[in-house]
Amino acid sequence: MGDLPGITARLDHLARLGVDALWLSPFYRSPQADGGYDVADYRDVDPRFGTLADADALIARAHELGLRVIVDLVPNHTSDEHEWFRAALAAGAGSPERARYVFREGDGETGEEPPNNWESIFGGAAWTRVRNRPDAPGSAWEHDTQWYLHLFDTSQPDLNWENPAVRAEMESVLRFWLDRGVDGFRVDVAHGLVKAAGLPDWSGHVTMVEGAEEDPDAPSVEPDGTVHHHRPPMFDQDGVHEIYRSWNRVLAEYDGERVLVAEAWVEPVERLARYVRADEMHQAFNFAFLVSPWSAADLRRCIAASYEANDAVGAPTTWVLSNHDVVRHASRLGLSRTGKGPNGIGAEDPQPDVELGLGRARAATLLMLGLPGSAYLYQGEELGLPEHTALPDDEREDPAFFRTRGAEKGRDGCRVPLPWEAAAPAFGFSATGESWLPQPAGWAEFAADAQDGVEGSTLELYRAALRLRRELGLGSGSLTTEAEHRESTSVVAVRNAAAHDEHDGRPDVVVVTNLGRRSLPVPDGHRVLIASGPLTTGPDGSVRIPVDTTAWLAR
Repeated sequence: MGDLPGITARLDHLARLGVDALWLSPFYRSPQADGGYDVADYRDVDPRFGTLADADALIARAHELGLRVIVDLVPNHTSDEHEWFRAALAAGAGSPERARYVFREGDGETGEEPPNNWESIFGGAAWTRVRNRPDAPGSAWEHDTQWYLHLFDTSQPDLNWENPAVRAEMESVLRFWLDRGVDGFRVDVAHGLVKAAGLPDWSGHVTMVEGAEEDPDAPSVEPDGTVHHHRPPMFDQDGVHEIYRSWNRVLAEYDGERVLVAEAWVEPVERLARYVRADEMHQAFNFAFLVSPWSAADLRRCIAASYEANDAVGAPTTWVLSNHDVVRHASRLGLSRTGKGPNGIGAEDPQPDVELGLGRARAATLLMLGLPGSAYLYQGEELGLPEHTALPDDEREDPAFFRTRGAEKGRDGCRVPLPWEAAAPAFGFSATGESWLPQPAGWAEFAADAQDGVEGSTLELYRAALRLRRELGLGSGSLTTEAEHRESTSVVAVRNAAAHDEHDGRPDVVVVTNLGRRSLPVPDGHRVLIASGPLTTGPDGSVRIPVDTTAWLAR
């Protein structure tokens, strides 16, 4: 599975790539039922990944290289092996120990039915009956009528954020890692901590990243006065905002810039922007951009709405195309239907067009990096890695695969260890040739050493784009849509006016993405700074931007 010293050894790769910070997924003590998002101890490193000293060394080395370190915080739920949950099972109904989690009496005559109809994000019911657990402590618990809530796997019981003890504990965890020098936290399921009073039934369905299928703003009241909750009662409740105001105050106690980043599947973008008001979080992942279809109109609409909502609260817009929960965008954009895509791809499923997907992925990335705001890159996308779509089912580990009985292949295909060296065992991931998820044999061509210094490689494209983004000040610029393409069905063209002194010689940059069916001429008087793929020459000698290509232009 790799370890913290292994990451430390690869930090030079990130520094050379040109990123500003590293976000680490959970490395805490965990039984790994859900890739570490089932935390058993928030204040220790799992032995399979190293020690606290290894974490300290990683942070120190990153800071030497000018890299910030953001760690993953999982506050919605713990592992069922956390000492709090073990104590809750043992203590029984009505105890202070159970009050740290969401335990409720079952429905039905003998408590045989769950307390409500909520579904787990991973499939199946969101409740487990205590007496049905094989580790329920003792014969007295055969008559326990309580159930506990888990919005994800049964091994991930939800914490009760109405309990002051839970709030105090998580603030203590924040301070523990801030004291060790971390620069911030990516907050998992940031919209899920507070549930609606009374835990009302809700018949909608929620999926990873995309959020709820029902319209959150459509009110519905029956003649008898019954209100239907279109916004999921388990997500995006107003009470979460006071939690993040208190966390903001904790971070403010520390020197330097510290950051809170929300993973929140919230729509519309105006509600997402509430998480990044001045006294709450600092950034929130823009999943609307990630799930936008490969369409000029959809992308342009998403970009405009994102700026409008975030500008209204004075916060930067944050962009992302891939992460550990979705099919990699080099494959997703090669499917016949673009957007978020399925939850995993198996060998028997329709396969993405590899060449088309990579070309569009490079174009989408260059569009993203040309936009003001913060951009997040997922490990391996700088290599152009596709999804592993032929992963054997007996190698899968994602609980979504098991809880849906294989209906969803799950997220393992985007989590396969990276190829570092084309000719090495496990492509340089391990000396033994083993990796916790098997790597495709054809990944040698994507290995970092096979792309290093190779003109036109995806790795060199990312390095060049990140260098230019920094040199031209694009992250802090201001954006306007090029007038001639405002209503175009085939082109996204925006002008990034970087925040700079008018005498420093840095030009405005026009970012042009061609999503049409024919090549597009570079406007007269413009020079190409970088392009996501080879440009062509027209019969009249003009330089043209091919289909599914992005170019940055300057006058």
